[in-house]
Amino acid sequence: MKPVAAKVNLRNQQRVEVALDVALTRPDGSRVVSRVANLSRAGMMIECDARTAQVLVPGNRTPAPGIWLEVAADFSVPVVITQPVTIHADCHVVHLRRISRDCFQIGLQFIEFDGNGFGHLDAYVARLLATSH
Repeated sequence: MKPVAAKVNLRNQQRVEVALDVALTRPDGSRVVSRVANLSRAGMMIECDARTAQVLVPGNRTPAPGIWLEVAADFSVPVVITQPVTIHADCHVVHLRRISRDCFQIGLQFIEFDGNGFGHLDAYVARLLATSH
């Protein structure tokens, strides 16, 4: 199946708070598992410890615009309550913030999805937004 490009990140995408596991893989093959704190149609914010942050963002310095760090994200969302689907998305690291000594937040912008990944993500976020009002 041909990959589908992500929608442009317009910063006005509504975010939903979630608690999902995500496997993140760097181009060098290093892989970590972390937790998604919030999710939108344009990207996700993960929370992680210092070791994980160091793997994803060597030197713990947010990349300059246009010189992005790439990471692949694999996470599952429930299409229906009993049937989760795994989404694979290529992402750019666009934000890094230290919250405390061993807690970091890393912002990832979706660049491209495999298959119907964006459709599944869009439906999941829309469902969460509809039930939060």
